[in-house]
Amino acid sequence: MDKKLIEVSYFPGCSLATSAKENNISLIKFCKSIGYELIELEDWNCCGSSSAHSIDSKTAFGLASRNLSLASPDRPLLAACPSCLLRLQQTHLHLSKDPDLQNDYKKMWGKQFNKDLKIIHFFEMLSNINLPSFIDNGTIDNKNGKNESSSKRLPLENISFVPYYGCMLARPPEMNKMPNYHGLIEKILSSLGAKSYLWSYSSRCCGTFLSASRPDIVTPIVNGIMEQAIESGADCIVTACAMCHLNLEIRCSIKNPIPTLHFSEILSLAMGIKDYKGWFQRHIVDPLPMLKLKGIV
Repeated sequence: MDKKLIEVSYFPGCSLATSAKENNISLIKFCKSIGYELIELEDWNCCGSSSAHSIDSKTAFGLASRNLSLASPDRPLLAACPSCLLRLQQTHLHLSKDPDLQNDYKKMWGKQFNKDLKIIHFFEMLSNINLPSFIDNGTIDNKNGKNESSSKRLPLENISFVPYYGCMLARPPEMNKMPNYHGLIEKILSSLGAKSYLWSYSSRCCGTFLSASRPDIVTPIVNGIMEQAIESGADCIVTACAMCHLNLEIRCSIKNPIPTLHFSEILSLAMGIKDYKGWFQRHIVDPLPMLKLKGIV
């Protein structure tokens, strides 16, 4: 009998529900492959990200607090988008410290504020897992994650990458006690055979929502990031943020950019999930030729 999946509440956010559907699909499939079922919040709304909180902070706070009210009290709430995570965690933090806000919350949403709700990033789930032990192909020692035989390949051997976390995972001062997972992409993908290159752009801002209003500002920023990634010698960029992925694809104007992959996509490939063509058809820079050349697919 299959082991029962661990249920986790899930807030996809606007990007993963629209422009980054490939991120959403591969994330859900990957989580299932390691024993987690993501239960999407019913009737969720925008988290109140930049386009809202920069104009009307009260409305943005209300948008985030409504999403918190939809979360089940008996399981953690997962967000994969760094911007969504920031808005949800920051709103929860403010509510936890202010009884008046908690009273407003109860009047507005008809339930008590849940101080104990745990809001986690996808990285937090991964940080507690020995991922190589889930890959049952005879290439990995489940105890220490090392090669059993030099003649056998790890699932991501031959591919190299630079990690791109973006700036939204950097916490504002009031949240500086929250976990910082920089380095996790390199650690996990290296354990699966991929080669990570060091570079100085892993937390560089991609231009975020200025992409819509000021593409003239964003394009030079994105081009600089892409040029540095190419100069590093990497085969691809692996992103932690759907917004960063979007900007790196749509605002890059240099010739022959390298592919940009969502972290969830390359993890799914490592787990042997096969329906990747539907994800990669949504990319502007098709990663399939590079992945085939490297023997990953």
